[in-house]
Amino acid sequence: MPSPADIGVISYAPIALLFVMAAVFAAVNIVASALFGPRVESVVKGTAYESGMDPFGSARKRFNVRFYVMAMTFLVFDVEIIFLYPWAVSFAQLEPRSDESLMFLARIGFFVGTSVIAYIYAWRKGVFRWD
Repeated sequence: MPSPADIGVISYAPIALLFVMAAVFAAVNIVASALFGPRVESVVKGTAYESGMDPFGSARKRFNVRFYVMAMTFLVFDVEIIFLYPWAVSFAQLEPRSDESLMFLARIGFFVGTSVIAYIYAWRKGVFRWD
């Protein structure tokens, strides 16, 4: 009979296998593209290509701060979704209508409420307008 320590180590075997498979897949793709890929250099292949358009102008021009605020808003809601999933899993395991479940619900209500207030604030400030 394996000891509890052995069982703990064995439970991480699928994760270790996944990492090994990812590393082997990446290595095989890099080696295969180096061996079988085309090696012809040309002026056209050397030019920059951005979203189907030829580049023009300087790359050092200023961007409106709204682009960055929009990106930060996206990240905030992305992180919020990441926090909602474990909360939902643990909330489902609580005793219905207990004091602990009400506290869980109040905490996530505050978390989502502050995010909605931040979204409304950004909307009122015109962050989402692309004039």
